[in-house]
Amino acid sequence: MTRRANIACLGAGRMGRGIAVAFAYAGHTVTMIDVKVRSADDFTRLEADALGEVRKTFASLSKLGLLAETDVDPLIARVSVVPASQSGAALSEAGMVFEGVPEVVELKREVLGTASKQVGPDTIIASTTSTILVDDLSVAIVNPRRFLNVHWLNPAYLIPLVEISPGKATGSGIIDQVNALLEGIGKVPVVCAATPGFIVPRIQALAMNEAARMVEEGVASAEEIDKAIRYGFGFRYAVLGLLEFIDWGGGDILYYASRYLEGALRSDRYRAPDVISRNMNEGRIGLRTGAGFLDYSGMDVDAYRAKRLQAMVDLLRHFDLARPPVLDRS
Repeated sequence: MTRRANIACLGAGRMGRGIAVAFAYAGHTVTMIDVKVRSADDFTRLEADALGEVRKTFASLSKLGLLAETDVDPLIARVSVVPASQSGAALSEAGMVFEGVPEVVELKREVLGTASKQVGPDTIIASTTSTILVDDLSVAIVNPRRFLNVHWLNPAYLIPLVEISPGKATGSGIIDQVNALLEGIGKVPVVCAATPGFIVPRIQALAMNEAARMVEEGVASAEEIDKAIRYGFGFRYAVLGLLEFIDWGGGDILYYASRYLEGALRSDRYRAPDVISRNMNEGRIGLRTGAGFLDYSGMDVDAYRAKRLQAMVDLLRHFDLARPPVLDRS
């Protein structure tokens, strides 16, 4: 794959437009392909809507200081929309293809299968699905070793994280190429097994349901819960990963807290997984024992703590919550 490969998006909806912005911003030429056969007038309206939204997004990024107003037109010029009848020509020039059609297995298989016959033999193809497993789609792909799931989080042009989920047939070299492509446009890719919910949606669903449940139970108002998330939960995890935070405090704390919550709230949704007790039994408590979910052996722990605390102080300043000490001066 060339450094600035041509990118093709199957579908010109929200996901295709977000991916187009991300790649065009980073210097790539992007073609959004309308996969639905429609009249010339209907396509003209779709094209105007898609390019209009892309322009609006670049204009908003300009107002936010990420680019100059004069940069908008050159960036827009890198993005085009073509009708289904021109898909073959567009796909033949693509270095990588992202499918972003509605979450219907049969539709995705049809669109991906057709595209896999029109691209070059080594062109990487990815579905952006957030719900369908890669192996449920790869059966439609010609040469499935170059196929995988690449899940973007909305808004795709802003959120750094992209989840990569290879299938049973995906070649290891394909993962490396996709990693390099995404890192090249400033994204932070993570690789996860083909499993429902990937990483973020799976954790997110639990957290969102629990927040809604607390409103339902009258624990706190929606406003208070969101404030707690923004300035507590989210604040900490913007600096420390979830597993890193377990190690920071100690896995034993989570073990005993989980047992209490499971009993007090009479729900096994708080039960700690076996890996927590297993780590405790093996002495993998976290920072204070040199290992937990992560390995801290040979690390300058004081420097590591200082770096993480500095990041929290920077967040305090971002939220305009950093204050000088109150001193009594004579």
